[in-house]
Amino acid sequence: MNEDLWPTEIRLSADRRVLNVAFEDGSRFALPAEYLRVSSPSAEVQGHSPLERKVIGGKRAVAILAVEPIGNYAVKLGFDDMHDTGIYGWGYLHTLGRDYDARWQTYLSELAERGLDRETARTAPAKQTGGCGSGSCGCH
Repeated sequence: MNEDLWPTEIRLSADRRVLNVAFEDGSRFALPAEYLRVSSPSAEVQGHSPLERKVIGGKRAVAILAVEPIGNYAVKLGFDDMHDTGIYGWGYLHTLGRDYDARWQTYLSELAERGLDRETARTAPAKQTGGCGSGSCGCH
């Protein structure tokens, strides 16, 4: 994606469950809060390497409480489950929108593989490699 691509509109739905984002290339995406929460770019979710990425269940009813601009390159989303450490850059938001169908199917498959679901709040632990989530990385 071209890093110069800018959003022309970012609007939270009245029920706080969908973030609508439009980009200058004409693309428009309605990104569900659940999808944004489980795709958070934070170290808490992504870890510090692909092996540390966590699959999070139980977020079907999550809502977005805050959309805070970060400079001119991103927004920080605050969710009603108190998660607020993900900074969503314009490129990442565009990628989430563009690849929604494939990414969502991957997420649903990962939930099933780990015995998780969208209703029950549990996290499948990442492989412990001494990094994020094990307490040794210092980010929690």
